[in-house]
Amino acid sequence: MFDSPLSASAYDVLGVDPTADDEVLRKAYRLRLRQTHPDTGGEAAVFIQVQQAWTLVGTADARAAYDRGHGFEADSSATRPAQWSGWRASTARPDNRPRARSHGQPGGRRREQFLTLIREWAGRGVDLPDPYDPALVRRAPIEIRRLLADALAEEATARIVAELGMGYTVWHDVAAGRQPDEKVDHVVLAPSGLYGILSEDLGGPVRVRRGELVGDAVAGAPIADLIAGIRTISRAAHVRFGGAIVVLPDDDVVQTVEELGKVRGVRTVLAARGALANVLRRGVSGAPEIGGNEIFDVRTRLDRSLRFA
Repeated sequence: MFDSPLSASAYDVLGVDPTADDEVLRKAYRLRLRQTHPDTGGEAAVFIQVQQAWTLVGTADARAAYDRGHGFEADSSATRPAQWSGWRASTARPDNRPRARSHGQPGGRRREQFLTLIREWAGRGVDLPDPYDPALVRRAPIEIRRLLADALAEEATARIVAELGMGYTVWHDVAAGRQPDEKVDHVVLAPSGLYGILSEDLGGPVRVRRGELVGDAVAGAPIADLIAGIRTISRAAHVRFGGAIVVLPDDDVVQTVEELGKVRGVRTVLAARGALANVLRRGVSGAPEIGGNEIFDVRTRLDRSLRFA
């Protein structure tokens, strides 16, 4: 959770300055444990965050490694590896395993927007030596950090779907309206059905209320927007979707898989990232399976009609 551009740092969670000495850090950890423990009225999710923060900075070696990777060292450029790649786009590696058919660039639009805006914000359009420098990203406005978090979430989902094999086809960054940002992150055609997927990372735990994500970090109505996009694509391609899937980081959900029933007429599931592969293999409850010649017909219709954002 601490690797998200939106998440609080380990120091933020413990309530100390990154320059705090070891004794101050230790006292802050003990205080935060008491404050967040569920037995004393604290939230379990925050209590777990405090424990995880301590594992990252509680020893000298762990703290030094964390500071190097997250931009908290005194001289970031001098000590962090030059090729640090935590938030960079992943580099394709040779892989001879059968993989899902893939179209479009996952996270591509969000990365382009992030790079444009962070250069305007930090360098007034001047090329930055490293736009992914953790110290730089951490200082950026939340709107810019959110773009990078979205790109990373979409890329993580893409890797999971790719490993499901040749029986699956996925289209990334699919246009779903007249506006450039009206899109569905992923459209996945699987033997278990046809699904529209939203990949999100809001930087912390979220809840569902009345079929929508709620929380301090939630902007707008993500599930409603996903379903609206699914309907647009369904009409254009003359295909029937089996459901909508919202994917969140494992630490940010209470249940690994939460069936939300029909939301605005579409079967909807909230899934932890680690459970996505199983959801796609098993299918959404009530979604019609697609097999035989039908899967080829649906794929052809989508290939002909889908546009990329």
